[in-house]
Amino acid sequence: MVGGALMVIRYNAREATQDVDAAILAPREAAVVRDISRVVAQERGWPAEWLNDGAKGYLRGTTASTLVFSAPGIKVYSPPVAQLLAMKLSAWRDDVDIADAQRLLRELNGEQTALWREVEPYVIPGAELKAQYAFADLWEATHGSD
Repeated sequence: MVGGALMVIRYNAREATQDVDAAILAPREAAVVRDISRVVAQERGWPAEWLNDGAKGYLRGTTASTLVFSAPGIKVYSPPVAQLLAMKLSAWRDDVDIADAQRLLRELNGEQTALWREVEPYVIPGAELKAQYAFADLWEATHGSD
């Protein structure tokens, strides 16, 4: 799980989100998960896209670190904080991404250069410069300039 739902559940960053962003790591089961999500949407009167995998375009690698939820037949993991931050920096679309990135940055400890080295490998290709500038702005807003 990535995106807003994770920010709500794991980081208490906001009260709600529009959907659940997920990367289904078992390709053979992806169609089954999509079918089940359509049934859930129909039963609950939710939008058909309540579970979406569009955020996978911002996911570089599939590093799962923290088990968020487990039930028979399903395990939901969260990527490492540095990877989540890289996703937000790579997207950097709106105030929600910025607020989420600020929240994630507070989860990391260290100095600016060391933290950027931790985040950088997860930045999606083509967004490196945008992410680096976003990180610098975020660092200054969160920690001030040195």
